Amino acid sequence: MSRPIPEPDRYAPATVVVHAGRPDRVPDAPLSVPPVLASTFVEGGPLGYARTGNPTWTALEEVLGALEGGRALAFGSGMAAVAAVLDRLPPGAAVVAPWSPYGGVSRLLDQLRSARGVHVRRVDVADTEQTVAAMDGAALLWVESPTNPQLAVADLPVLFAAARERGLTSCADNTFATPLNQRPLDLGADVVVHSVTKYLAGHSDLVLGAAISRDDVIYEQLLENRIYRGAIPGPLETWIALRGVRTLHLRLERAQQNAAVLAVRLADHPRVVRLTYPGRPEDPGHARAAEQMRGFGAMIAFQPDGDAGYADRVCRATRLWVHATSLGGVESSLERRRRWAEESPTVPANLIRLSVGIEDVEDLWADLAGALDQAALP
Repeated sequence: MSRPIPEPDRYAPATVVVHAGRPDRVPDAPLSVPPVLASTFVEGGPLGYARTGNPTWTALEEVLGALEGGRALAFGSGMAAVAAVLDRLPPGAAVVAPWSPYGGVSRLLDQLRSARGVHVRRVDVADTEQTVAAMDGAALLWVESPTNPQLAVADLPVLFAAARERGLTSCADNTFATPLNQRPLDLGADVVVHSVTKYLAGHSDLVLGAAISRDDVIYEQLLENRIYRGAIPGPLETWIALRGVRTLHLRLERAQQNAAVLAVRLADHPRVVRLTYPGRPEDPGHARAAEQMRGFGAMIAFQPDGDAGYADRVCRATRLWVHATSLGGVESSLERRRRWAEESPTVPANLIRLSVGIEDVEDLWADLAGALDQAALP
């Protein structure tokens, strides 16, 4: 079994991410927990059967729990973690959620509305007054901050406090920010979810999710959901994610540096009419993000001076930037989000979402600026 780092809150996140979830330091012990490829375990211990647990999962969960400040559960995908949280809703319950959350979340909320009569109250989560007003009589507050894909920033401490006062469970999707930049449990959230696929694993080579909570009742409900719904992670994918998360601090640091440079240049580009990045002082979410985040992340959203067709041509014209969905890998990627049917109509049709990677920033800029010019040619 892995040995959690003692007193994780006394160490910097860059240290925790390297040292948490390691095996006991005994002679000839491996430095990393190996992938345990087993479906059945010898009787007498807590595991018994692989749907109940796995030592490789435990190691990753110790790292994520230490980073977020709670107890973590690994799931087979980010959406499996999301579904486990939403499965707690009773029939007819009301959920307060962003107008344009991640498309998979939006689609699942629509399904719950049809199947179980769940009422979804859509709000602009950056509008604190509107969001708080929508909470009366609701069961769950679902928040992204920054939001996907428009990067709006919510006042998390105020929203979570209001939810607690009204008896709502609050859940924060922390995929964009990562626990190195933001710890929603410290700000008052009841649950945090991640697509581990993205920044935590960081290499675009697996699909995993996680949920973290300090509430023992919520934790046990999510654990039971994972066991009996079968949304378990594979041990090999978990081991790869564990290896990937060790470099999260370095990857995120470099990607954020690149994003800050690109955001300034894009904002000044004549073919860009609107840009959102919380790290720019001019951004509407900047002051709020500076107060509740340690860093501004590596996601940028912008609109070029043309229609959806022009935005598509920009995405196809790049050579280094990968035209693909998903985000958070070491490679830079981009896409026009409204190409997906489940994307909210509140997202502008020509909005391009950038996931900035760790490449040389001058190469990234030359490629992106060239694509903006090339796509405009007749």
